[in-house]
Amino acid sequence: MDLPPDTPLDLVFWLTAGAILCLLLLSAFFSASETALTAASRAKLRARADRGDRGADAAMTAIEDSEKLIGAILLGNNVANILSASLATALFTRAFGSSGVALATLVMTVLVLIFAEVMPKTYAISAPETVASRVARPINALVLALTPIVSVVRLLVRAILRLFGMRTDDDQSMFSVKEEIAGALALGAEEGSVDKEERDRLLGALDLDNRTVEEIMLHRSQIEMLDADLPPDELLAAVLNSPHTRLPLYKDQRENVVGVIHAKDLLRAVNRFLREGDGKLDSASDLDVLKVSMKPYFIPETTPLNEQMREFLKRRSHFALVVDEYGDLRGLVTLEDILEEIVGEITDEMDPKAQKQIQAVEGGDYIVDGAMTIRDLNRETDWSLPDDEANTIAGLVIHEAQTIPEEGQVFAFHGFRFEVMARKDNRIMRLKVRPLGQSL
Repeated sequence: MDLPPDTPLDLVFWLTAGAILCLLLLSAFFSASETALTAASRAKLRARADRGDRGADAAMTAIEDSEKLIGAILLGNNVANILSASLATALFTRAFGSSGVALATLVMTVLVLIFAEVMPKTYAISAPETVASRVARPINALVLALTPIVSVVRLLVRAILRLFGMRTDDDQSMFSVKEEIAGALALGAEEGSVDKEERDRLLGALDLDNRTVEEIMLHRSQIEMLDADLPPDELLAAVLNSPHTRLPLYKDQRENVVGVIHAKDLLRAVNRFLREGDGKLDSASDLDVLKVSMKPYFIPETTPLNEQMREFLKRRSHFALVVDEYGDLRGLVTLEDILEEIVGEITDEMDPKAQKQIQAVEGGDYIVDGAMTIRDLNRETDWSLPDDEANTIAGLVIHEAQTIPEEGQVFAFHGFRFEVMARKDNRIMRLKVRPLGQSL
């Protein structure tokens, strides 16, 4: 197409074309910077910074205030794109007349999409930490220069959001360390680079502060307790026959726990009593067991697991009795119970829980112990049954059924089929569970 005689390719034409090219490069820089700084792992940046990488240290500084960072980058990027589009429209209109507007829109759309958006973002996402380290220092300078404008824009945006009933937290961060780690573990498990056991252990450790002792405690009906009024020789025999090393002592009624006896403490006391006495075991009947026992340690049922684990380590104690808001006994929890939430079931030759609580059978069904916690079941099978209304699988069935089911009753909820296989008194002892989408 011949150019109009009044629009020669003069110096202004080439200067405008050069300005458009520079603006596209600037837009590409902003696009790559936004992608790199938001996608970069803070853990990897910290590791680089600790090795002396100043760019990584600058990147850590840049992402501290994510709202200001994104605001400055978007402001710069939009100014570059809009100004380049305006110059291109003027240039093409001058060169091709009224048809230049449509031509400029088409050309700039292609150039911005490919060279200022897709290409730089693709490059940045392929090596976010490297790109973030390279662009951090100029971006920090830009953020500092545009802070007044960004602050005004931030106030305006928040005021508009308030009109729609939305409020933003000044301290809210777009980066969550725990969510980032959990997401990385989930992706790693899907890709096969992280084993299921490793993922479960790490996620269990991250989740301790979101769970309470009530969720993992041994219910009071299952606690092995000893009557403190029993003769010492009977207590000694009961302690020796028990698989547990620590046993609560009660008086009159099980709710009235007066001490906790440790097997080693009792044996030491018996040994000392025999050495100081006549050496006959019958004389051990005069032993005062309560003097040997430890003072019971009570904790609220709402105590977070991470806090209780720190308290166990601080007190050098492994055993606590759980009470509700009225002081009534609810159960007991040990340090081993908390560690099992991280590493999985811990068993030994004396552990009565050594028998598996879940067993796969033909047809895709699972035979599940009613006392098995929903979290352990999800962990074992990679299911996602909710545990906000009940801690055990039997509790979930009772909650959903709104009654205590009879043997043989079948229920379907949350995408699973539940069949009650065994019931004792008011307790569901065993269930058969199968995903509903699975064939018989």
